[in-house]
Amino acid sequence: MRILLTGTSGQLGRSLAKALQDLGEVLTPQRAELDLSDVDSIAHYVQLCKPDLIINPAAYTAVDLAEKESELAFLVNAEAPTILAQEAKKLGIGLIHFSTDYVFDGSKSDANGERVAYTEEDACAPLNVYGASKLAGEQAIVNSGCAHLIFRTSWVYSDFGKNFLLTILRLAKEKTELNIVNDQWGTPSSTLFLSDAVKQVVLQLQSTEAHAVAKETWWQQHQGIYHLTPTGTTNWCEFSQRIVEHAEQLDLLSAPLPKIQGIPSSAYPTPAQRPKNSCLDKSKFNQKFGIQLPSWGQVLLSCLQGMASVKLQDPAN
Repeated sequence: MRILLTGTSGQLGRSLAKALQDLGEVLTPQRAELDLSDVDSIAHYVQLCKPDLIINPAAYTAVDLAEKESELAFLVNAEAPTILAQEAKKLGIGLIHFSTDYVFDGSKSDANGERVAYTEEDACAPLNVYGASKLAGEQAIVNSGCAHLIFRTSWVYSDFGKNFLLTILRLAKEKTELNIVNDQWGTPSSTLFLSDAVKQVVLQLQSTEAHAVAKETWWQQHQGIYHLTPTGTTNWCEFSQRIVEHAEQLDLLSAPLPKIQGIPSSAYPTPAQRPKNSCLDKSKFNQKFGIQLPSWGQVLLSCLQGMASVKLQDPAN
């Protein structure tokens, strides 16, 4: 299988490149070869590559900056996926695309005002430009008619790049006290978790490769939008506390540890409004693919254990 993988300079793209390397020929163009903000060049590149599958984790993810750079956000998050989908349709291949919990406004609750997880069928109502641009990308892919899987995920982190996990580990070494928002709820998702889940999905698809009819049937049965995160929910403050606790146990942090206390979102205003409820129902993914999902706590611990292992091998890191 020849897989075109975008965004490999980003944290999810980098993780996917490593996870998928044994599944076939994985094309990992750098930005000089494939720049998704240069939409006029995308179709030509895909036509040259002639892939069997396109996986698109690339995105404009600067949520606050997107409020000022809305044109660029829509270019990368909506127009580029539109072209990728159109080319996938022409080639008769599938497209795996990543989206976000930010397509929802975070207001879903039951009669008692308790949070309720969003299903794939719930109406979208993004609060910010980033969410709106990602929703536009989803809609364009669906409307293209190409075979597609769209995975909505949330709170993505890794041991690489810029993300919440690494920010907390850094601040824990610099500060004696951290004030972290505690009224936004969701599920942290590591890139290792996401890459492993996608690998299992691609392996299922590959099992149909020798039979064109079976492959077409597989796409017909599985095509659509899915929510993909670990199980369980938390808030940013609790997530921070768990990061610091595990990091100390694994010698990634040493005492004294900072005091972490929760604050409301109103005490930490940002240019882009965030949803209070980013909880996603993953039952559709489990039912369709038969893949059991670990808890967010297990996924976090696994990521930090990997970082500790690297540190043991090279204390300079």
